[in-house]
Amino acid sequence: MNEVSAPKTAKWPFSLGFLVLLSATAMIAFYGPRPLPLGELSLGVLCALSSALLCVLPFLLDFRALLKLTESDRLTHTMAQIQNLETVARHISTATSQWQAVQELAQQSVKSGQAMADRMAEEAKAFAEHLQKVNDSERARLRLEVEKLHRAEGDWLQVTIGLLDHTFALQQAAERSGHPDLIQQLTLFQHACRDVVRRVGLVPFTAKAGEAFDPQIHQWREADTQAPADARVGQTIATGFTFQGQFVRRALVTPQTGEIASTPAPVKVAAEPAPSPEVAPGDARLMAVTGNELNVHRPSQIDDDPELPLR
Repeated sequence: MNEVSAPKTAKWPFSLGFLVLLSATAMIAFYGPRPLPLGELSLGVLCALSSALLCVLPFLLDFRALLKLTESDRLTHTMAQIQNLETVARHISTATSQWQAVQELAQQSVKSGQAMADRMAEEAKAFAEHLQKVNDSERARLRLEVEKLHRAEGDWLQVTIGLLDHTFALQQAAERSGHPDLIQQLTLFQHACRDVVRRVGLVPFTAKAGEAFDPQIHQWREADTQAPADARVGQTIATGFTFQGQFVRRALVTPQTGEIASTPAPVKVAAEPAPSPEVAPGDARLMAVTGNELNVHRPSQIDDDPELPLR
């Protein structure tokens, strides 16, 4: 930006007037009468003052012009600053409008996010309820399948124990017949049958003659027989069984001759649940055999296991 200089006042007219007035004052002083009259003295003083004023006047005019120029520059600078302030104010107003727009967008985003979160929570709740229903139905189905398996296992045990009872009865009948070949053949057949069922955990056992009576594994043939503390086993009438370490049926025995007075009674085989010492009581299978009926009861593990996986 080019600087504007103040206009210069022409000084030669003032210099000429200064010289004329100074010459008039000198002529009055040198060529006037002595003493100078009052009028001429006043005229000389006036000419001297006028010459001094003409000498100073151009400089005063230049100073005034420079002062006005400076004020004009300052006013121009002030107006420029004011214009800058207006520009800044417009920028601030624009920024405020943009900030308000951004704030509105942010509020809308927050509302959208909250609505999305609520919708996701509702969907998660609905999915959890659906999953719970599916889980409950699957548990019910698995419980039914387990009960079916337990019943099938009980039926299988009933049939297998009945077959083994018949083979034992045949072997006992062969021994009473006194034919060695028949005894040998039926004994081998009984051992083969027992080996087959032993592979799936069903183990038959018999009481030895003369061993001490144990109410945990032995049962008298007569249900109302009262055995003394030192009772001995005489003969095994029916085989006892254990299934996978658990007692299924106690061995049906008779006391040694002359030890116990008993009353005749029909043959009745009953087994009471007696868990094996090696297995925890909570995991024991409770089985009961009465005549030709075998009931198998097991604690359900589905209700106690909330983390049962679904197929």
